[in-house]
Amino acid sequence: MVAVALISAFVAMRLAIHGREAVVPPVTGLTVTEAANAVAHQRLRMSVESRFYSSDVPEGHVIAQDPTPGFHVRRDWPVRITESLGSPRVPIPNLVGQSERAALITIRQLGLEPSAVIHIPAPGEEDVVIAQTPAPDVGEMTSPRISLLVSDAETSQTAAYVMPSLAGLSYAAAAARVEAAGLHLLASEAIPVVPANAPTVPGSTATAAPTPLEAAAVPVPPTSGTVVAQSPVAGSRVQQGDSVRITLAHIAPVQ
Repeated sequence: MVAVALISAFVAMRLAIHGREAVVPPVTGLTVTEAANAVAHQRLRMSVESRFYSSDVPEGHVIAQDPTPGFHVRRDWPVRITESLGSPRVPIPNLVGQSERAALITIRQLGLEPSAVIHIPAPGEEDVVIAQTPAPDVGEMTSPRISLLVSDAETSQTAAYVMPSLAGLSYAAAAARVEAAGLHLLASEAIPVVPANAPTVPGSTATAAPTPLEAAAVPVPPTSGTVVAQSPVAGSRVQQGDSVRITLAHIAPVQ
């Protein structure tokens, strides 16, 4: 009788613990509405963490998610997504030489968003845009936000820039953008991303995996995949010679 009671208590405790768990569904590639419904069905919450332009993912669809599919979490856990703004619809304006006020007006008239505006001492006229990101000759925008570097009256001895956004770029594209500003690119780690259409084995239990920013390095080439995180963050003030660390994501092999 005692043994039966202990076994019953153990089973009841296991059911109580797992009854409060949920499995993160795959939402990458779905529309935001479809993703919200899938997340709510698992009794989780969804939030739009960021939005980026993408030529590969249609507007209003999910580019990436965190945590990754199959991750076991508590109910009501937040699932953060990145929403696609579709292909860029406007050219990037050349704001260099304009006053800060004129540049901000131009940005808003084009349906874009002003991001960081950093003032630094620089030779020449005061309150003039001396650099911007993204640059006007960039072929594809990754964000609707434009950051500005504006001159102050004093002379600057060290060239400074607005840190560009590298999210969603390949290693080669990120390296080219960073080197153009006289910075040094360091790939800190590469993390696996489970594809949304990865097959699942019935009855299998997914093992809890770390979130992208908490993941440990994995044995993949340090220059493979796309950028999912960077330091300094986009819009920060940087100077020539500074180092930029990035985290890359690659498609994990399906077991």
